Amino acid sequence: MSSNIITMGGVKSLRDIDITGKKVLIRVDFNVPMDGQFNISDDSRIRAALPTINYCIDHKVCSITLVSHLGQPKGGYDERYTLRHILKRLERLLEKKIEFIDNLETLKEENAHCSIERIFLLENIRFFEGEKKNDPVFCQQLADLCDVYVNDAFGTSHRKDASTYGIADYAPIKVAGFLMMREIEAFSKALENPIRPIALIVGGSKISSKITLLTSVMPKIDKLIIGGAMSNTFLKALGYDMKASLVEDDYVDIAKDVLFEALSKNVKVYLPVDVVSTDSIEHPVDIKITPVQDVLDGFHAVDIGPATLKLFSEAIELSNTIIWNGPMGIYEISQFSKGTFRLASIIADSYAFSIVGGGDTADAVEKAGEKEKFSFISTGGGASLELLEGKILPGFEKLDRK
Repeated sequence: MSSNIITMGGVKSLRDIDITGKKVLIRVDFNVPMDGQFNISDDSRIRAALPTINYCIDHKVCSITLVSHLGQPKGGYDERYTLRHILKRLERLLEKKIEFIDNLETLKEENAHCSIERIFLLENIRFFEGEKKNDPVFCQQLADLCDVYVNDAFGTSHRKDASTYGIADYAPIKVAGFLMMREIEAFSKALENPIRPIALIVGGSKISSKITLLTSVMPKIDKLIIGGAMSNTFLKALGYDMKASLVEDDYVDIAKDVLFEALSKNVKVYLPVDVVSTDSIEHPVDIKITPVQDVLDGFHAVDIGPATLKLFSEAIELSNTIIWNGPMGIYEISQFSKGTFRLASIIADSYAFSIVGGGDTADAVEKAGEKEKFSFISTGGGASLELLEGKILPGFEKLDRK
C-alpha cells in the first residue's frame, strides 16, 4: 500500500510544466448535490477545483475547457443532470464569464479561436455515449481539445472512463491538478509517515464493503474502532444476539478472521458496548439504549450508545493520527444521529491529524458543523476507499511522471 501511494504521489502536477499560451482541459468533479428546484445545497466540490482553475487563469493559458459529470444519467440528455444548473454558481465563484457548450464540434470550433479570457464548460460528460465505455475515438476527440490535460477529479479517479483515464493515452501532456495532489499528500501523511498511535474508525452498514480496507490497513494501524451497522456482524461473531439488527451472516466467519488478525498484529479493537435500538427504523415508536447483549426482540440497533461513545472517545484522545470512514449509525434520521455527530465533535476537538474518507462520513461531518476543524476531508467516496485499500487509482496511472 505504501509504495502505491508513493507511486501516485510521483506524478507531475501543474507546477511542473509550462502552461502559458496552452489550451488546457481540466477534468473536474462538479457532481454537487441539488434540491428539487436544482438549487445547489453544497458547492464544496466546485470550490475544491478553484485553485487549479485560477492557477491556469493566472498563468495566461490560451483557453480552459472544464469537463465534469453530474449524477448518473441513463442514455443521453436528462434535464435533471445538465451542467447548466451549476453555471451561475461557477461564474460567481470564479468571477469570470463561462461559455456553456453542449457538443464537441462546437467546442472544437470555438477553442480554435482561443484567447486568454475564454473558459468553456462542456455539458455533462456522461451524456456522451463514449464516456462510460472509454471509447478510443471519444478519448481522441477529447484530447484534440487541448495541449495539456489536467485531472483534478479525485472523486472519479477510481473510474476507467474516457475523461478520467482513456484521454491520457492521447493527450500530449497529462498532469494532476492541485486537488488530486492534496488528496495524495493527505493520505500519504496518514499512512506513509503517520504520527503514532494511529486509529482507523470504520462504520457504515456492511462489513462486506470494508473487508479489503480492513485487511490492507491492519499492518499500519494501532487501533481499530468499529461502529455502524457493520459492527453488528462483529458482535454476532463474538456471540451476541443482535435480534432484528442488520447482520451479514455470510461474513460472520470473516469478522472472526479480522478480529484474530488484529490480535496477531497487536491492534487494539474497540466495538460498541451499548446501542440505541428501535422497534422501527422508518416509523420509530419505541427507542431504547441498552447494552449490546440486551437488545430486545424485534428491535434494530441504529446508533452507538453513550457508554460506547465514552469508550471510543478515550481511544481517540490517545491517538495522534485518525482516519475515519463510515458513520456510526443512521445519521440521516435525527433520532439516530447523536453517535455520529458527537464522534465528529470529539475528533474535531482532538489534537490528532484527522482525515475523513467517504461521502457519507464527509456529509455527516458537515451536518455536525465540524468540517473546518478536521485536518483533511477527502472529496472522493469510492476513490478514497480504494486508496485506503492500497490500490493505484486509474486516474493516476497514465499521468506523466516527474
